[in-house]
Amino acid sequence: MKQRNSNPCRRRMLMLAVAATGLLVGCFPSGGFLIKPVSANRDLDETVLTADSRWAAAKIALIDVDGILMNRNKPELLGDGEHPVSLLLEQLDKARRDPRVKGVLLRINSPGGSVTASELMHEEIMHFRKSGKPVVAVMTDVAASGGYYIACACDRILAHRSSVTGSIGVIMQLFDVTGTMAKLGVSGEAITSGRNKAGGSPFTPLTDEQRAIFQGVVDELYDRFVTVVAEGRPDLDEARVRELADGRIYTAQQALDVGLIDGITTMRQAIADLKRQVGEKRIKVVAYHRPLGYKPNYYAQRPAGRGDTNLLNIDLSGWPQRIAPRFMYLWSP
Repeated sequence: MKQRNSNPCRRRMLMLAVAATGLLVGCFPSGGFLIKPVSANRDLDETVLTADSRWAAAKIALIDVDGILMNRNKPELLGDGEHPVSLLLEQLDKARRDPRVKGVLLRINSPGGSVTASELMHEEIMHFRKSGKPVVAVMTDVAASGGYYIACACDRILAHRSSVTGSIGVIMQLFDVTGTMAKLGVSGEAITSGRNKAGGSPFTPLTDEQRAIFQGVVDELYDRFVTVVAEGRPDLDEARVRELADGRIYTAQQALDVGLIDGITTMRQAIADLKRQVGEKRIKVVAYHRPLGYKPNYYAQRPAGRGDTNLLNIDLSGWPQRIAPRFMYLWSP
């Protein structure tokens, strides 16, 4: 009777696997090499980052928003990456459904991104707050433009002393390569249904009419940004927000002085403050991540949108926005 494992292809594959395992084990002379089954389930796991005691039941969920905000999967070197809006909603839903989660620390490290992504994330945070669980924004390196936009959806906005924020406004970056094309003897032509259909193309100079059209859109989106800030910062009226919203950035101290944030803090202090706010003496700080995305503590967060290959760091997170004309809540000096 012919045995199943007599298939020559299977035997070769098994021999290759054994050889590869032996090679890898040899690369780790000081220890072993663990192989274990990995679940195909991609639902978020929960990791306890820190706990006041092993018996603490109440939780604070630490949710990270970092990198360029976009309403699609972030491009990465070896894959599509996460969809920032979808991931935020998934994390907020997990925190909302868990009765032991008493509040959320939203840690922001982002220069902003697309108008739509910023608005969607702002809306989801506002929706989460209807659960009665407080959301406190904690700015780290940068929380500018769209990063500040989503912070305005939180109950309180805190920042590390070295944080940079502000950059309230809209930018649409256009490119005109017609001069270079002319030097190369190359010309571009678009067949359109109307004179403004190709407006914004790098192959056609922008007309005064098209510039006015784009400026009108930018102005409308800017008005929306000002409204969001005024609603999120009740001590600032719209006129004062417009004075502050000239596109400039602010240090944490400057932002505190003009009322754009509520305080300067550290992660430890932010956790302690939120613990007092929710009335719990002992809490766990938890984070949500995909399987295998282990984080040992609340500083262990890999920068978003990065692909690391040996000593070469390739950041692909922002290149699409720099090529195509887009309306952005983005600090992009």
